[in-house]
Amino acid sequence: MRFRRSHSHAPVPSQAKVAPEVTVAREGSESFAQINAFKIGLLGALGVLVALVIGGLITQLGTVLIYVGVALFIALGLDPLVSKLSKRMPRGAAIGLVFGLVVVVLAGLLLTIIPIIVQQTTNLVNNFPGYITALQGQQWVKDLEQQLTGVVSVDDIIKNVQSFLSPDKLLGIGGGLLAVGAGVASGLTGTVIVLILTLYFLASLRSMKRVVYRFVPATNRAKFAEITEQITQAVGRYVVGQISLALVNGILSFIFLTIIQAPLPVLLAFIAFLLSLVPLVGTVTGSAIIVLISFFASPLTALVAAIYYLVYMQVEAYILSPRIMNRAVSVPGAVVVIGAVAGGTIGGVLGALVAIPIAASVIIIVEKVVFPQQDAK
Repeated sequence: MRFRRSHSHAPVPSQAKVAPEVTVAREGSESFAQINAFKIGLLGALGVLVALVIGGLITQLGTVLIYVGVALFIALGLDPLVSKLSKRMPRGAAIGLVFGLVVVVLAGLLLTIIPIIVQQTTNLVNNFPGYITALQGQQWVKDLEQQLTGVVSVDDIIKNVQSFLSPDKLLGIGGGLLAVGAGVASGLTGTVIVLILTLYFLASLRSMKRVVYRFVPATNRAKFAEITEQITQAVGRYVVGQISLALVNGILSFIFLTIIQAPLPVLLAFIAFLLSLVPLVGTVTGSAIIVLISFFASPLTALVAAIYYLVYMQVEAYILSPRIMNRAVSVPGAVVVIGAVAGGTIGGVLGALVAIPIAASVIIIVEKVVFPQQDAK
């Protein structure tokens, strides 16, 4: 009986000893999990904060990044010409000659064309009410108003447009004369900065490439350098080709608009040149703006301008563009449109300009890297 009693009560002390240890272990694991959850939440919040700070810095440096991007693309566009001249003279002399030519051309534009554009823009703003009055007095407007009587009031539409685009409101939209003057000063400063950066990139483009190559393992460095050279050459040829197409459009537009006596031919030709830098979409947009402004002269002038630009766009698409851009990477038309619209939405005109070379670079990478790897499997 004593043995049975001692045997029946023997596990009790051991159970009393084990139970507190298990409880302490559970409490310790729960507190450890709570500490880990706190650390993860703290690190996540710090990561979000760092991302917000970086995003704010990028936003603040947006103008600087735009300057750097424009200068780099100009340098890539001028590099093929520098490379050709380097075969006949030292590279430093070739860079100086090309850069000096760019500065002379830019100075000539600033001293000759820009004042005319400013004058004609001022005339457009100041004389806009007169253009509207003359438009209301034209016979075809009166006939159109009679035909649409009871449906749409053409006279009210014209008055609303005149009220919205009055000189005071245009200046108000632009921020006033002070803001316009500040914008001109900022544009000149930006031009000087871009020129300095372009000279630096031209002089150090090869050394910059060598530094980038050093980040790639030696086994893949030769292939990486080959693909990078192809990308930079394609981007350079694209920049030169697109500027050439824009110059052709601008010069032909000035000659044509002068012949048909369209209003403000220099300003409209400059618009055609500037928007033609954006492929496909830019030419269509510039042509539409020119045709609309030509309505102030007469419907016949606008009709002739519309016919001319329809013909020109066909000539550019099937004759000029293939001949000028034949050495650049061919980008499908759908990709051009999507890239131009997406780039314009993200970064404005510069974004639209940069989008096409980026698309060309992606195509080169896919053709030279992705496809060979997939075919080797």
